[in-house]
Amino acid sequence: MSRRSRSRGVGRTRLPAIFAGALGAVGLEAQEVVDLPAEDLPLSADFELVYRIGSAAAESAWEQFSSIRNVGFDEMGNLYLMDGAGMGAASRIVVVDPSGQYLNHFGRSGDGPGEFRAAIQLVVWADGRTLVEDMMRQAYHVFDPGGEFERMVREAGAGGGFGISSRPGLRPERTGRQTVIGRDGRSIVRVDMSSDEVTERTLVEPWTPPEREDQGPRAGEIEDMIDEVWGFEPEVLFDVLPSGEVAFSDSSTYAIKLTNPTGAIEHILRRPIRPLAVTEEMRHAARERRLEAQRNRQFTSITGGEPPPQVQTLVSRLRTAQTAAVENMQFFTEVPVIAAVRSTWDGALWVERSTEPGREEPGPIDVLTPDGRYVGTLTPGAAALPDMPDAFGPDGLVAFIDTDEFDVPVVTVRRIPAEIR
Repeated sequence: MSRRSRSRGVGRTRLPAIFAGALGAVGLEAQEVVDLPAEDLPLSADFELVYRIGSAAAESAWEQFSSIRNVGFDEMGNLYLMDGAGMGAASRIVVVDPSGQYLNHFGRSGDGPGEFRAAIQLVVWADGRTLVEDMMRQAYHVFDPGGEFERMVREAGAGGGFGISSRPGLRPERTGRQTVIGRDGRSIVRVDMSSDEVTERTLVEPWTPPEREDQGPRAGEIEDMIDEVWGFEPEVLFDVLPSGEVAFSDSSTYAIKLTNPTGAIEHILRRPIRPLAVTEEMRHAARERRLEAQRNRQFTSITGGEPPPQVQTLVSRLRTAQTAAVENMQFFTEVPVIAAVRSTWDGALWVERSTEPGREEPGPIDVLTPDGRYVGTLTPGAAALPDMPDAFGPDGLVAFIDTDEFDVPVVTVRRIPAEIR
């Protein structure tokens, strides 16, 4: 079926104010709602293999990776890999060119300028500047395109001690500024990293389920500060388009909201795909998975030695409180339809749909254009498309993080065809 004939089935309407609450946002009466087709149009795309690096059999020392947490491309197609991310690891950033040949590496574990105590997140801007979040410093390292340390950007009010990443899944903006888009709770924020101190402003306030509305800061014993645990909660999933617009999902339904660069929602892309009802069997299985993960969680001292007795006591109390929260977890009534929202380098939207809880295989990926055209649906699971890519780059490059049979990290880079970029 041709692209033109497919688009004729797309309906466009203006959203009346009475329906704004049902879509989980306020003030949407001026937004355009695009109703996409209900039936999947399968896409068979050739994902050309460009290169593969890593594995236990790697001969060069530079590609003997220990634990790859993040990857990202610059506008030249160079790929940056954060190797050994986390506390106690010999963290470094490795850079390879568009053919997978070694270019550079920088960063290491330590307490000096440009050295990491606990690197947990990497952001790559288009010009090759990089941002590394250091959890234990409550700050971010900025490196120039050549890997030279430029400066440290500190969280407001940070005075040393232990910090926790408050903005998971940071995405770089490609607008020429040293800014990133992230989350603070459920809010989507624009964070300015151009000075010596982090500054942020709220870009958009997604819908928050009434059950999860913030009750404000809490104080007291450890047990009083543990959040309630909810199963099948609709996450705020987002990515940044090349122009600075943001695409996000904030409910259990299939509704992708697109903002302009100022954060005002302008379009909502919908497909009539109903969420799966949560059963008692699903609730039981979800609780057991969380309890198993809680039992397997390791608490490691930064120094690698045995923590002091008072710390061990606090950790024990924390684990007990967290386990109790999981045992008493509550559940939403539906499994959210959407599992991930990503933007390609050229601005297409890849929307991964969820599968039945407990199944390990990834769900189908819908390819959409920001103006509301459904291109088709990719089925992951093949060697060429094992899952949603971990990074999108220029000229159709995409990177996947995986491991070999010895659990050693491997990074595979492929090229996606122009029609789904």
